[in-house]
Amino acid sequence: MTTHGATMPYSRTKGIILVLIAATFWGVSGTVAQYLFHQQGFSASWLVVIRLLFSGAGLLLFAHTAGKQNIWSVWKNKQDVLRLVIFGIIGMLGVQYTYFAAIEHGNAATATVLQYLAPVIIAGYLCLRAKSWPARHETIAIIFALGGTFLLVTRGNVDSLSISIPAFIWGILSAFALAFYTLYPGRLLTKWGSLITVGWGMMIGGIGFSFISPPWVFQGSWSFPAFVAVVFVVIFGTLIAFFCYMESLKYIRASEASLLACVEPLSAAFLAVVWLRVSFGAAEWIGSLAIIATIFILSSVKK
Repeated sequence: MTTHGATMPYSRTKGIILVLIAATFWGVSGTVAQYLFHQQGFSASWLVVIRLLFSGAGLLLFAHTAGKQNIWSVWKNKQDVLRLVIFGIIGMLGVQYTYFAAIEHGNAATATVLQYLAPVIIAGYLCLRAKSWPARHETIAIIFALGGTFLLVTRGNVDSLSISIPAFIWGILSAFALAFYTLYPGRLLTKWGSLITVGWGMMIGGIGFSFISPPWVFQGSWSFPAFVAVVFVVIFGTLIAFFCYMESLKYIRASEASLLACVEPLSAAFLAVVWLRVSFGAAEWIGSLAIIATIFILSSVKK
């Protein structure tokens, strides 16, 4: 009994640390991407292709070697192949490109917070599908989300926008893309697991987008800091972050992991303000916290 009691808190602490590492790496990678776009002249299209191809290959290699999984079995089922292609193009490529485009046209802090409107969009979609009115906590979450978005985008002044219209549009689209990315691959995840589903999703998205934005067509200026930044986005901001998040689910519940992942927009906002000198006033911080609060509100009622 003593051994069990001592092991459980340790395991839980390990899970919490892992998900915090993942969320922080995700948030920091967004700010690093902003550095590449705004200071090194890189394009969002090129970084998305590189991130998807290298990260997808890395996840599949890990699934094959360490996980001892047959990564090719998924291609034997026509229905699963169709689902995987839809997930790869609309879900994976969609969420990656819209997010990076929002950063390219605006900043990492605003883009990451706007993407966190996805849980509210998911709640709204599920209400529509069930043909029911939102529950009280869902209504409160929607109000918080709308109010937070207003403060984030306008700084409380209805006569002006604190970010460009393209940045706002791409940010909202990234929230819808994340909602689709979250809801759609359920059957694939159950049958094939996260490594194979996400790995092939990245590869399909990367290969498909290569026809529009070939990875060998590059713009920007290479330097050692730029090279380190690209490596960070691909290795730490994708591969290690994803691995840490999935490992954390062995020790804590998925609902807890999703709440702790709220560190992502906070870390992106903090680093963007401190490192890249992004202007982020009281209204933006209040709006960001209001949007993040929607996740806690939506998670407060267990169904």
